[in-house]
Amino acid sequence: MSAPIMNKKILFNDGWEFAKSDLGVTEIDALKFEPVDIPHDWLIYNTLDLYENSIGWYRKKFSWDREEKQVLLYFDGVYMDSSLYVNGQFVGEWKYGYSSFEHDITKSLVEGENEILVKVVHQSPNSRWYSGAGIYRNVWLKVRDKNHIVTDGIYVSTKQKDSVWEVEVDTELHIFEDVQISHTIMYKDQVIASASERIAAKRDANLLNLQRLLVENPDVWSTDEPNLYKLITTLYLVKRDEDGDTNMEEIESISQNIGFRRIVFDPDEGLLLNGKKIKLKGVCEHHDLGALGAAFNKTALKRRFEILKEMGVNAIRTAHNMPAPELMDLADEMGFLVLSEAFDMWERSKTPYDYARFFKDWAHRDVKSWVMRDRNHPSLLMWSIGNEIYDTHADERGQEITKMLMDCVRKYDPKGNARVTIASNYMPWENAQKCADIIKVAGYNYAEKYYQKHHEEHPDWVIYGSETASVVQSRGIYHFPFEKPILTDDDEQCSSLGNSTTSWGAKSAEACILAERDTPFSLGQFIWTGFDYIGEPTPYHTKNSYFGQIDTATFKKDSYYIYQAAWTDYRTKPMVHIFPYWDFNKGQRIDVRVCSNAPKIELQLNGISLGIREIDHEHGMDLVGWWKIPYEEGEIKAIAYDEAGKIIATDVKKSFGDAKKICLHADKEKLVADGTDLIFVEISVVDEHGNAVENANNRVHVNVTGAGRLIGLDNGDSTDYDQYKGLSRRLFSGKLMAIIGATLEPGKIRMEVSSIGLESQVAEFESFPAENGILEGISAHMKNQELPCVMGSYDEIPLRKIGIISDSGQVFDETRKEMYVRARLYPQDTSYREVEWSVVNDAGIASNIAKVEAMGHEAKIIALGDGEFRVRCASKNGTDKTKLISELEFKAVGLGTACKDPYGFISAGLYDYSKGEIGCGNEKGIATARDGETQVGFRGIDFGPYGSDTITIPIFALSNEPHSLQIWEGMPDEEGSEMLADVIYQKESKWNVYQEETYRLSKRLRGITSICFVLHQKVHIKGFSFEKKNRAFEQNMAAECDHIYGDAFVIKENSVEGIGNNVSLEFENMDFTGEGATKLVVFGRSPIDKNTIHIRFESLEGESTQLVEFAQSDGYEERVFELDKITGMQKVTFIFLPGSNFDFGWFRFEQ
Repeated sequence: MSAPIMNKKILFNDGWEFAKSDLGVTEIDALKFEPVDIPHDWLIYNTLDLYENSIGWYRKKFSWDREEKQVLLYFDGVYMDSSLYVNGQFVGEWKYGYSSFEHDITKSLVEGENEILVKVVHQSPNSRWYSGAGIYRNVWLKVRDKNHIVTDGIYVSTKQKDSVWEVEVDTELHIFEDVQISHTIMYKDQVIASASERIAAKRDANLLNLQRLLVENPDVWSTDEPNLYKLITTLYLVKRDEDGDTNMEEIESISQNIGFRRIVFDPDEGLLLNGKKIKLKGVCEHHDLGALGAAFNKTALKRRFEILKEMGVNAIRTAHNMPAPELMDLADEMGFLVLSEAFDMWERSKTPYDYARFFKDWAHRDVKSWVMRDRNHPSLLMWSIGNEIYDTHADERGQEITKMLMDCVRKYDPKGNARVTIASNYMPWENAQKCADIIKVAGYNYAEKYYQKHHEEHPDWVIYGSETASVVQSRGIYHFPFEKPILTDDDEQCSSLGNSTTSWGAKSAEACILAERDTPFSLGQFIWTGFDYIGEPTPYHTKNSYFGQIDTATFKKDSYYIYQAAWTDYRTKPMVHIFPYWDFNKGQRIDVRVCSNAPKIELQLNGISLGIREIDHEHGMDLVGWWKIPYEEGEIKAIAYDEAGKIIATDVKKSFGDAKKICLHADKEKLVADGTDLIFVEISVVDEHGNAVENANNRVHVNVTGAGRLIGLDNGDSTDYDQYKGLSRRLFSGKLMAIIGATLEPGKIRMEVSSIGLESQVAEFESFPAENGILEGISAHMKNQELPCVMGSYDEIPLRKIGIISDSGQVFDETRKEMYVRARLYPQDTSYREVEWSVVNDAGIASNIAKVEAMGHEAKIIALGDGEFRVRCASKNGTDKTKLISELEFKAVGLGTACKDPYGFISAGLYDYSKGEIGCGNEKGIATARDGETQVGFRGIDFGPYGSDTITIPIFALSNEPHSLQIWEGMPDEEGSEMLADVIYQKESKWNVYQEETYRLSKRLRGITSICFVLHQKVHIKGFSFEKKNRAFEQNMAAECDHIYGDAFVIKENSVEGIGNNVSLEFENMDFTGEGATKLVVFGRSPIDKNTIHIRFESLEGESTQLVEFAQSDGYEERVFELDKITGMQKVTFIFLPGSNFDFGWFRFEQ
């Protein structure tokens, strides 16, 4: 029994080389291979081309002695479409980028040196988010005897019987000789239970062994106390010596964590864990690790889990793919329930090159790999077979696939260690409901409003929020006012106040919390998302998402604390958080919000109380305190009290100035020299008084030397394209994260951080040898390099703040219609001094009630009409887009109403009438409701005297289906309204891209009027504009004249008939341009022989008159008359002298 273990699995990440090629390359001889660390993501090295079409080639050489053993290569994950070659021979392929797989390479090996080549194809787009590309998870070399335990062939299930738990262990074996299989359960180094059984070899080498172990009163596994036991499975080869004695040779041993937990899904009670009702306080997580890309690192993931745990999270949804195996291990150890998800698409694709290409042929293999690998984890809660799968909505085939996948999961998890589920955004519709009825555990994406109805209609369904929230925010960016939903702005950031809401998501984090709290039968929810991730930058086209409560650099956003306040207990972990920071324009109205898990909070400004708010987390509707305060320098302070009035937590924000000192804060001082350990160093700055400069954007340079290496820089800013793998980046909202990786050598690590105008700061760390002292299968030499600067320049001093100063106050009236304002730049020696002035409304949309005349750092503001507006001063800060916005509110009274201009562009966000559900749309537009009727109207539009009947509307539809659209003059329910168009919008949908469509209305809109759009499906409308007609060259109806004078005439619809003595018809603002007009077309009727029409043209240069004679006609006729050329802007008057008798239909000038 003391013989060495024969079957082994060793890490195989070292010694790899990498080369990249175009998609068409088939030969690698001309490629340049360079050493690379595995796990590896080749796309993360260029932020300007994160979705590059390319092939990654991985090569490794190793020696083999040709032993009589099986040799396999096991990959935790390769993205995607990979092929394996050994010594030039094709061994196998694997299509999906997220499932684990292995290839038997035994037959391709030769004695001595062997060469492995892995080809990985990344053809874009193949995912809706950033996937990364390459061998991004661990690689293992497996060497085993012909007698072995099948890969992932140990299946463990537990069952409670009173105080005793029965552990069933099914083991798949491949044997040709007699063996003994033994199982031992350990807890805190003590043997708790054991069992073993001898198995005789049979004709069929594949067999299944079942053994049962009993454990009395184990410490159960829960999210609060994740007690783990160790199951050790050992395979012995049974041999008899010459004397007939039996000897056992240990040939394989597998150790894994197990836990004892009892999970009940109850349609009425929700989720019960070990008999206790709990709610899933979950987050959805994609797989990238910010600056590390998709390349897996356990230390980085563990740190993220620690941040989530502090937030109060108890569940993870692996959206939308199988996780790294280490994620499951960490969830076991740290107490997270896991909804493990397999697919984002089935047979119907979402992007041209996604997994749908392979689904029919590969889905069963991927499900088998997924379920067998992870089915024993105590953290495992549900198997999700898909996310937002269109197949389930389109037709009955979706139900067939649902059943097929469910059966496949149950084949490999027949004892139900986890329930099968699906996450659907199609739950309002019949086909998706039929799929849900197959699996009975229904995940709803953004459909909380259907919970109660479906619960009553389907009492056997288990309901939960598989995806909720989708509120977007940029850390440390605030768009005021809070009460105005502001999804997008010119800086391509979202507001951390909580007022940037997507069209499909929750109205706020609080609304998301309340909806779940007040639905007792729901299991809970998974908010979208815990951390920001690269890709899917809704609502913009920038680099990474805005959905997270923590950014890609792992800095917490304000929303993190809102959830923490709801998901933690003040009696054990009291907290209070105040936002925003405190540095704005004097007199600017600032929304201050305070969240706490305590029952009572107070806000103070410079020591003076601004009021107390009570928060009832169990039954109340207001979960966050809210104050409006005119900004003044000093400090704001939030105080949290318990029921007895005792202070249990405080938070303070202080005014600050320009940066004077760099600060470095590391998450630890020591690391292990194992090539994978990490130190995260937060880089920030303080002013001369030591106050954190929370809007700082200084460019810093980072240099790491010694026994460590810089492997990532990230500030969380989706608009910042400086390289993750460079040596210099800007702070964003006062922070930058540097990631230091271990090497394989112990020793001192020195980190120096510098920034122009500031004294450099140094931090020192120490790397200690790994515990066992022997490191195999690891390489650790890749590090950040000096790379070109994308944002600004290396020697820049970015502009931090624009102060707007108005010495004349902030109110316009009849006596003061103009006002001057000026900008003050911070710091004064900034490299970027150019600013842009504008006038906007609360939503950041160009305002029509004032205009601005820019004069460098000064501007003249001219009020045009009554209302409130904001003067905005912005800077591109060394880039080609707006990066910094400052605003100050103004008000105009007593000036009258200013109308909207239809010939410019009227943003849909300017709507002033609505019926039905209206959400924030992309690019300051609006989004209509997913179901039901939506009306959105716009009043006070001045079309001028001639008007227009041609409207252009940029629309983003979520599908290629036809969308009905009605266009009304006036609001449909109001008297005098009229439908002008009943049309269809249908174009091939492009995600988050508006596409214009032009429609002709049934009549021309003139003067000041209103329009309204009516829809019954969800679309985004950016706004609209009308084609401005040149009245001079359009067909002008006689009745549409600006003025008519005279003794005898009758207006009949569009005509003026019976024109007699001294009648004049005036048409103003007729612009004949420089090309001019030489013809006049008149449509009329002359009962008499001749009607002489005097046509007077008046301009600033003078006036002239020309005559035309319209001869007798029995009916209306069109006549053409030659004119002397008329140019420029004119008022045109048709004059009929005594003796006239004319019926005037219309006229048109021609060139």
